[in-house]
Amino acid sequence: MTTFLYDLSTTGAISFSDIINDSSNSFTRRLSEATQIRSRLRGALKESKRTDGEKDYLTIIKIIDDYLPQLQSIVNCVAHHELELKSEPVFSWRTTLSANFLNNSPRISLPSLHAEHACSLLTYAFALSNLARTIVISLGPFEHDRAISQAEREAKEEKLKHATGHLSRASGIFTYLSETVLPELQHSASASKSKLPPDLSPEVNTALARMSLADAQTLAIRKLLSKSFYDSNIVPGPPLPKSHPAPGLIAKLHLECASLYSSARTLAKTPSASSKSAEDVSPELRHYLGDEALLQSALAKKWFGIDAGENGGESRGGDAVGLLIWAKKELQELKDGGKGAGLSRGDKEKRDRNLRKEKVTKELEIIDVWLKHYKKINDTIHFKSIPSQADLQSRLSSGVSAVFATSYSLPGPMFGPGSGARVQKEQDTLDREGSMGGSASSTYAGAGEYY
Repeated sequence: MTTFLYDLSTTGAISFSDIINDSSNSFTRRLSEATQIRSRLRGALKESKRTDGEKDYLTIIKIIDDYLPQLQSIVNCVAHHELELKSEPVFSWRTTLSANFLNNSPRISLPSLHAEHACSLLTYAFALSNLARTIVISLGPFEHDRAISQAEREAKEEKLKHATGHLSRASGIFTYLSETVLPELQHSASASKSKLPPDLSPEVNTALARMSLADAQTLAIRKLLSKSFYDSNIVPGPPLPKSHPAPGLIAKLHLECASLYSSARTLAKTPSASSKSAEDVSPELRHYLGDEALLQSALAKKWFGIDAGENGGESRGGDAVGLLIWAKKELQELKDGGKGAGLSRGDKEKRDRNLRKEKVTKELEIIDVWLKHYKKINDTIHFKSIPSQADLQSRLSSGVSAVFATSYSLPGPMFGPGSGARVQKEQDTLDREGSMGGSASSTYAGAGEYY
């Protein structure tokens, strides 16, 4: 499976010199540079929108890396009254997480520099997530390639690690948005006059943070299992190869993913005071979260069942069979339609759903092998009863996290208050004043004479 694919937003043109008054003429060049970088971002987003094939997400990420310090500088200068807004600035962005009958992304006008900051960060996180997806797709199912060399496999595992890192960074940005930027935006006087799209809802961004973290952990699990999958390519099923990680650990990792996807789906459906209704969130996102939660839940039960069968001894023979039957039931439900059965799906969602169905079909085949093996042992040797789902559920362990969000912090401003040049200038001034004060104090009457 691949990770969720975002439609990147596009934005309208704007010139900072048109909306900002620089009465001291100290920032004319800086405002021009910020406008140029934003224009580059606008062009890159439009180009990405028009491109049907592989998109250049890395270029977009680099441009936003350049733009955010410029934008932060302008925000700081306005806050310290070194620059003055001629009027409330309005920035135009297309929303991409809004449900729309015509499947179009509506363009909305957002007032304030806070809104521009939020949309830029949101696009940044989207691009990081999509870059991770592009990397994963380029790798293919390498762990199932019997002809791959160890060096090639390890190189691809390293790329998988990079993709995991991009998703962890995206999770950190979504968290920063939900906890810091969006509350400020909601409480700004200009923003409170109109409803914000779900893209700018703290609840939805918290959901996206959890989804990104879950996506990252699924890639971490894949990397962890890569060597053992390669070793068991010829005959999947019992016994596990010596290179296989503890099945109980794999189960707990999947269970944590299921929990993250499930809570993200609940948050994505939660009405927010800042948006019109929960129905504003695109069904595509909710379907993805629901289907992934079910898939990860089933995989957790599969590995809990294998752990019971391989390491639980005679007393857990029935548990192994019961857990695998439960896993098979959930996978069959997902194969038959999952959380979005019977609902309209876009081309992108149908493509991802077909990929998921391929994975589910393969997992069902593997589970059948293990189930047949443990059922035969239980029917002929252990003779243990099969516990109910409620009994099994009460005895499942908690999930475990192997991946954590990369904390995001604002970049330093390029100019104005807080910038390196300004801080150095202020320090030099203090040093000169201190030096002058020291000279004066050493020449007072009776200096050096103590009684």
